[in-house]
Amino acid sequence: MNIKALKEEIKEDEGVVNEIYLDHLGYPTFGVGHLIRESDPEFGLGVGTPVSEERVNQCLEEDLATTVKECHVLFPDFDDLPEEAQRVIANMMFNLGRPRLSKFQKFIGAVQARDWNEAGDQMVDSRWYTQVPNRAERLVQRIRNLA
Repeated sequence: MNIKALKEEIKEDEGVVNEIYLDHLGYPTFGVGHLIRESDPEFGLGVGTPVSEERVNQCLEEDLATTVKECHVLFPDFDDLPEEAQRVIANMMFNLGRPRLSKFQKFIGAVQARDWNEAGDQMVDSRWYTQVPNRAERLVQRIRNLA
């Protein structure tokens, strides 16, 4: 998979913020949607604290590596999927995380069957689709274009 292309797509969808902010659920976050963990040096720092571009890029690289590993857990044949499907799934994984994406059982089944229109239908038939409508619609169209 073209990680550079995925990185650019994620940056476009998530945005890049070089300071600590609260995400839509109220969790401290920075960079490209990086949720601050207790193990991060930024843990406990206040909203508005600047974060260097170098640190933002480091976290993005780590988060993308985790995302790709999680894709392989959920889709054991991930490397055999078309490149476009890999990037769409990785984008969803980055946004949702494996615990939530793993609940998309009919979507997962459609991907395993290479039924791209059904995969798109299952993406639309989710709360996620209404939560991030612009991103979701772009990803749905990309999946359906594989049909």
